[in-house]
Amino acid sequence: MVRKETAIIREKMGGNGIGKAYQYNIVSKEDLHGHGRMFAKIVLPPGTTISWHTHVGETEPYYILSGVGDFTDNDGTVYKVTAGDICTIGFGESHALENNSTEDLVFIALIYNE
Repeated sequence: MVRKETAIIREKMGGNGIGKAYQYNIVSKEDLHGHGRMFAKIVLPPGTTISWHTHVGETEPYYILSGVGDFTDNDGTVYKVTAGDICTIGFGESHALENNSTEDLVFIALIYNE
């Protein structure tokens, strides 16, 4: 089977994020069959953020495809992330992501259950 990605505009990502992000669903929540809730390419335009939030009962790795961002890890450490970096958010951990650059930050995100 071949499908086309579906796109949605997301505001306040993480609960209180700044700006509009673009979510291109690779696999729908329904097609994850209860094993997760998101598998998508995310585009954060310049100035957009995903606010600090916690993943209860789930985890979320990011794979950075292009751009530059500031990833805040569970312990509060901020890392500059670029293409090829993998950000791991463990079960029950918190994190945030900011695009403080002049180009889009593009990454793959997968949210799956414990």
